[in-house]
Amino acid sequence: MTAAARRISRRHALALTAGFALTPRLARAAAAAKRVAVIDWALLETVLALGVVPVAATELLQFRKTIVEPAVPASVADIGLRGTPNYEALNLAEPDLILTSNYYEGQRASLERVAETVPLSIYAPGVQPYPAAADAALALGRLLGREAQAKALVADTDAEIARLRGTLAGIVRRPVLAINFGDARHFRAFGTDSMFGDVLRRLGVENGWAAQSSYSATAPVGIEALARFPDAAVIVVPPAPAEAMRTLADSALWQALPMVRDGRVAVIETVNHFGGLPAALRFARLAAAALLQGNGNG
Repeated sequence: MTAAARRISRRHALALTAGFALTPRLARAAAAAKRVAVIDWALLETVLALGVVPVAATELLQFRKTIVEPAVPASVADIGLRGTPNYEALNLAEPDLILTSNYYEGQRASLERVAETVPLSIYAPGVQPYPAAADAALALGRLLGREAQAKALVADTDAEIARLRGTLAGIVRRPVLAINFGDARHFRAFGTDSMFGDVLRRLGVENGWAAQSSYSATAPVGIEALARFPDAAVIVVPPAPAEAMRTLADSALWQALPMVRDGRVAVIETVNHFGGLPAALRFARLAAAALLQGNGNG
């Protein structure tokens, strides 16, 4: 199979996985759409990055707190939870088009009674998140009449990550674990098939957690498992419960771990664990800054 054929095959597989098909009816609806509502946060990130301000989206207080960027304009109506949106508020927003993903497939029939609904997914079994996020950005660009902006978003994200890779060249000499805490005794590690794992690779950094993690992160494991990686540096990716972080500070087991004892743990700002290209770039910048501040962690 040629490289071009592989690219076409992958994009076709992604489209099937996402349940996305730009039918003539949907193409007409999308072309006319001026009012967009967004259920999925990865798509909300991407739409905002394309310069499109939706009329409505979900869980905006939490989005502003944990996702941070891109910023959500005050004009966007909050329509409640992603899994159970407020349909009264959604109807009042009068969207022409609703963007959702496979995570919320159970809501699709109800959403379609409000407006034309496009399910477009980034996270799915067997699909690498970063290229899927790029494909989603390009698909949204076509849908929303922002093709030039979408192409620029993909190109600029690739270029900035490549630039950050250059700043780390010859500095980062240790494997790096990107982890998240659910409580003070357990963590999840982002594997090679996760968004953060892919970004680490693009930064030229060895992912210490070499196993795959079903495109997200491992199931929670005890923090004692970190002792298996005595030479690794650790990047903690919030959000995490504040109580968990306070408890860790007083944990004898945590303090005894080699990476903690030697100062090879960095806690970065919060990043969307299931985000699009904006989240990928935010993680790249924060991770690179942490590694540079630690001088590659020896």
